[in-house]
Amino acid sequence: MFFGAHLSTSGGIDTAVDRAVDIGAEGVQVFVSSPRMWRQVTPKPENVERFREQRELHLKGAVAHASYLINIASPDDELWEKSTSALEQTMAVGEQLGLDAVIFHPGSHKGAESGLGGCIDRLARAIDRVLAKSENTWLLLENSAGQGGTIGRDTDELFQLVEACDRHPRLGVCLDTCHWFVSGIDVRDPAVLDRELDELDEAVGLDRLRALHINDSKAPLGSNRDRHDNIGVGLIGEGLATFLGNPRLQGIGAYLEVPGEGKGPTRDELEAARRLHTVGVAAAARVRAGRARR
Repeated sequence: MFFGAHLSTSGGIDTAVDRAVDIGAEGVQVFVSSPRMWRQVTPKPENVERFREQRELHLKGAVAHASYLINIASPDDELWEKSTSALEQTMAVGEQLGLDAVIFHPGSHKGAESGLGGCIDRLARAIDRVLAKSENTWLLLENSAGQGGTIGRDTDELFQLVEACDRHPRLGVCLDTCHWFVSGIDVRDPAVLDRELDELDEAVGLDRLRALHINDSKAPLGSNRDRHDNIGVGLIGEGLATFLGNPRLQGIGAYLEVPGEGKGPTRDELEAARRLHTVGVAAAARVRAGRARR
């Protein structure tokens, strides 16, 4: 497992790599346009070139997070088209930058009685269109915190989306620790975590798990409230070591989206995550050794 951070692109998309290096991150996550505006921005060619060069020199991973406005589940044709176009543009920039993946929230069915079943065709059409216009970058469905009519709150919903897209070879999943926790999955409990990973492997395939969002939670287990907290100080706390140390999650890029000191992840946050990772890996090794002796 390597650790990255969501960082600002102020001054040019390539400056995010500089900020990652400055805080000791091994990966970077960026917004390629404002996450709360529809206006799309195309990076300058010289910034794209430098991003690719510096990423190759210094980082193990690089991903983008798509706009929070995107809702490809919407029954409103205008919003669906704007959302699909915005996701297409993000993927196009991702391809230019050589990103590993674009991560996005599938959206919300707005509490419709038909739920996911009533909008799955719209979701699949949008995803298929976006993937058809890209060649290398993965598109990752992020699990939701389960609030309102948000989609992707559990493994079954992620499975339905992957199936609806005929299991496209570049459609994957990003797991957010805070979202899983507040949706009712106690990532602090090894038995619960193993059960959920078993289900995800069977339904979707762990080979599709291409990124992790590592966040503590200000909100309690099962609250369905998406409130990120700094590593080790929220309600997941030291129990985050269980998630970070799980053998099946090693080798995956783990990106912090924590508040830090108000401006995003810091070196201290990365060090806290790495410490919990070391604790978790050691604990998992002791469990395996105990099983081997029996």
